[in-house]
Amino acid sequence: MKIAVAAGTRPEFIQVEPIIREMNERNIEYIFIHSGQHYDYEMDKIFFDEMHMPDPTHYLGISSKLPGEQIGEMITKSESIFREEKPDMLLVTGDTNTALGVSLAANKSKIKVGHFEAGMRSFDRSMPEEINRIIIDNFSDILFSPTERGIKNLQDNGIHDNVFLVGDVMLDSIIYYRKLIENKSRTLEELSLDKKTYLLLTLHREANTDNERRLKNILEAVSSVPYPVIFPIHPRTKQRIQSFNIKLPENIRVISPAGYFEFLRLIFNSDKLLTDSGGAQKQAFFLSKPCITLRPNTEWGETIENGWNILVDDNQEKIIEAVSSFNPQGFPDLSLFGNGESSHKIINAAVSQI
Repeated sequence: MKIAVAAGTRPEFIQVEPIIREMNERNIEYIFIHSGQHYDYEMDKIFFDEMHMPDPTHYLGISSKLPGEQIGEMITKSESIFREEKPDMLLVTGDTNTALGVSLAANKSKIKVGHFEAGMRSFDRSMPEEINRIIIDNFSDILFSPTERGIKNLQDNGIHDNVFLVGDVMLDSIIYYRKLIENKSRTLEELSLDKKTYLLLTLHREANTDNERRLKNILEAVSSVPYPVIFPIHPRTKQRIQSFNIKLPENIRVISPAGYFEFLRLIFNSDKLLTDSGGAQKQAFFLSKPCITLRPNTEWGETIENGWNILVDDNQEKIIEAVSSFNPQGFPDLSLFGNGESSHKIINAAVSQI
């Protein structure tokens, strides 16, 4: 038995790490394909160093390209790997071009595809990620959903067979590394900031970064809040800010993309998180931190309904109001995302299908 795992972006590395750790503990043979979709050290190699992930068995070296070209190259390069390695199953996660391209190659190579984070929907087909996740779900052989909502979404899409409710592997990771997350933050020491005296901001989705009006709206709203704002800047966002000739507000402290543990420490110690990232929304939820989502929709409706996430889009008034008034009480219901044993359940189900 041999299982292939593919990843190429920061959220994927976070999610495949518990899966690889589980396979190592069981002595299951696997290959690890890294597409190269993220090619900046802070966005990539630092994750391997911090979580002691194994070096990829195969590195595709795709890097930044137009989406069609990127996906096409992934299909071509990974198909040859599958024909050589002949794994019994490929596991992919989420909604990236890596997940789509490599899983298409596996499908054409007659290799079973297992998709975890299956069934997640924003119901916004203008998002490239939404199209990716719909396509992957519809040809996958086995689907692992993190939530009951995901199961229902799959059923509404006519997908009923080989669907498993497993919980969220990101919760597995946060539970496993909780003590490291609670260590001191190097960034806060360097910026001379204390706990809960700042906001954390992330922006990377092209709907925000590639739209000058939206990007300016968000940054202008942030300039109006009476807090320092730590902004780990994504390479694409940095490029767009420069090309649009936008001057960042004085209260924004720009830093390089943070490593996995340092980013979680920044969430853990912040007053609130402002983000357009799906993964960061969940991380804030798992760390009991209020999240202000800079989008009109989210795949993670559970975080909204449980009262720990609020959608503000790029509306300046809503952003400013949420910063001052959005203060959830008590603790989020983590059981909505499982019990920290998702990777164990995924591998159990995968092995049963091989």
